[in-house]
Amino acid sequence: MYKPFEIKENLFYVGVNDRTKHLFENLWPLPKGVSYNSYIINDEKVALIDTVDICYADVFFNKTGSVLGDKKIDYLVVNHMEPDHSGAIGLLKTRYPDIKIVGNSRTADMLKGYYGITDNLLIIEDKEELKLGKNTLQFYLTPMVHWPETMMTYVKESKTLFSADAFGTFGTLDGGVTDTQLEPDRYRDEMIRYYSNIVGKFGSPVQAALKKLNGVGIETICSTHGPIWTQPDSISKVVSLYDKLSRYESENGMVIAYGSMYGNTEQLAEIIAASAAENGARNIVMHNVSKSHESEVLRDIFKYRGLIIGSPTYNNKPYPGVESLLSALQNRNVKNRFFGYFSGHTWADGAKRELKAFAEAMEFEMVCESVEMKQSLNDNVTENAYALGKAMAEKLNSGDAVVPHKTICH
Repeated sequence: MYKPFEIKENLFYVGVNDRTKHLFENLWPLPKGVSYNSYIINDEKVALIDTVDICYADVFFNKTGSVLGDKKIDYLVVNHMEPDHSGAIGLLKTRYPDIKIVGNSRTADMLKGYYGITDNLLIIEDKEELKLGKNTLQFYLTPMVHWPETMMTYVKESKTLFSADAFGTFGTLDGGVTDTQLEPDRYRDEMIRYYSNIVGKFGSPVQAALKKLNGVGIETICSTHGPIWTQPDSISKVVSLYDKLSRYESENGMVIAYGSMYGNTEQLAEIIAASAAENGARNIVMHNVSKSHESEVLRDIFKYRGLIIGSPTYNNKPYPGVESLLSALQNRNVKNRFFGYFSGHTWADGAKRELKAFAEAMEFEMVCESVEMKQSLNDNVTENAYALGKAMAEKLNSGDAVVPHKTICH
């Protein structure tokens, strides 16, 4: 039997850790695992906030039982229908056939589609309230953060926000659950990776959600992944980070992401990086797309303001890993970056053509003309590569804002 973990009076954590799954959504690596967080408010009426992945239903029900014993659950609040959070709903219904499921109209549509559930639904509207006893739930619809049915639930009396996937991170909860029991800073990069991989496309809806919550006093954030944020400093940091990422703001650094078949394009990347360092750039991250997972590359591109992409031509296109990265960045509508690119070819420079079209579509500010290499390095190519690295470093150190479509090379 589990010992119940009480976050604050009558609020219990009943989530689980997944240390087995290799890929989140069968796409994104989980070297540090992931948690699926669920919560119980044990009041006159009992509310369960979200469930867990069905793979962990047995652990989940043992935890809910440790809190409630034979007491029934009156309400299940579904903030997000993605199966890593809704997977145990069907089994929950078999245990509590009279449970009322609380969600919005989009939730109801997905409950029917995923689990064939159409009865005992309580359909709520934006900012509607539900009284449990001492605790009052207020519901905030936050569509496209990051599914259309997503909402957040706020407990007015305890100033607790159940934020669905927002403010969540990759990484298991290792012993502790709250930010007072863990080292919060070790989750920062995993929060950026989670945001860039999962939520990154939806900057505008995230901004709309933050605006809706502005002025709501929040003393605890209970996300569906990662630590529970209870300290004012932690809450300020995670909200600020989401605000910054959703506006595509970034730190002063640069990413060089490249593909290379035989090493020539990689040597160009090395020259550009060396030049940038000589000219004052300090945070330089290099990713060979054949080795670095796209998940990590996206994290660092969301993190840093400068971006240089290089590719050889492969079947008259960019190298496949680079082509995939370009598509991922376009899909996420990444903005506000200083940009440069370089390409290599033997007889036709299809990579340059595609990189040029990408730069124009993304409305990045070009720091320098592109560097083009035919077959292998020569003095002229090397000189141009040094110029690109220098231009990026100087731009990063200038403090200038990004000007879309502008091209400057010193």
